[in-house]
Amino acid sequence: MTNDAADAATEEAPEEKSPSRTKQIVTGVVTLLVVLLVFGIVFPQFGDYGQAWEAIQDMSSAALVALVIATIVNILLYVLPYLAALPGLRYWPAFVVRQTSFMISNVVPAGGAFGLATQYGMLSSYGFAPAPTTAAIGITSVWNIFVTLALPVLAIIGLLLTGYTNAEAAVIAVVGLVVIGVLIGLFAYILKSDANARKLGELGDRIVAWFMGLFNREIETSFGDAVVDFRDSIVDVVGARWPAITFTNLLQQLAQFTVLWLAVAGIQGSFTDPVTLAEAFAAFAFARLGTFIPITPGGLGTVDAILVAILSAFGLDNSQAMAADMVWRALTYFPQVFIGVGTLLGWGRWNSRRTKT
Repeated sequence: MTNDAADAATEEAPEEKSPSRTKQIVTGVVTLLVVLLVFGIVFPQFGDYGQAWEAIQDMSSAALVALVIATIVNILLYVLPYLAALPGLRYWPAFVVRQTSFMISNVVPAGGAFGLATQYGMLSSYGFAPAPTTAAIGITSVWNIFVTLALPVLAIIGLLLTGYTNAEAAVIAVVGLVVIGVLIGLFAYILKSDANARKLGELGDRIVAWFMGLFNREIETSFGDAVVDFRDSIVDVVGARWPAITFTNLLQQLAQFTVLWLAVAGIQGSFTDPVTLAEAFAAFAFARLGTFIPITPGGLGTVDAILVAILSAFGLDNSQAMAADMVWRALTYFPQVFIGVGTLLGWGRWNSRRTKT
């Protein structure tokens, strides 16, 4: 695409409303408080950082090498959902966009909106118009939710298949499968036609109106138009690429889990005792649900607390569970933050030269 076309795409891009300064400050303070609460108060009561650090130092050279390889693979695979959701996007531009948006979303207070605006701007500079960009962002967000919700169900099924006999777990697995099935069914219903999308959106309007009526309040919503617009923006790509979109999103999260599993195995010195592969996957899957708690970027602190608690419940020593979480968090967070700084600076220089020519 020519520079003129790219500039036109930029002009047509939807305006992203940046968070207010007050919201940024409040979000930053809340994030700091949660991190201090979990890592500074809860964890020291739960385990010992000194012992956790000793457990990390006792890891074998083979375990450390495996962790480095898994970390590199995780970073490389993080790009794939975008490649599946945005036809014509090449690997390097996708890498730059994904790493930069990861850094902004996970470092800047209320960084989600900034990360979203950054994705629009960067993809525009690579020649993509707002419509396919919106579709790609919407698709990857929806599929990330689906996969995150499906992981606990898969984890419980895995536990049951490996001999973990628990009636409550079986019930949770069945309920989870029903919930996932309903969500996928509703999504397929929306994709089938504009009329279906509008019906479901208008049903949402009525539900909101009824709920607000309980408090003698009124609120105007237009979910019907919003759902139709969302459906129109993604239906073609989803229809043609849903297998690749599903596979790449699942692969991305499994790559993160691999880092955790290698950390657990390296710290406990075994792939089977006390925590098995199925148990570690269950801990990861349920901890990932903590990302839905909109308190801190990337579930920092909330996810860690859930993860350590579940690993300990499965028999891992408290300090070792803390050590495994520290290794996993360090290797899936800091490398991409540092890479994101580099990709942002590199893209800024490249874009500056591009606009001058």
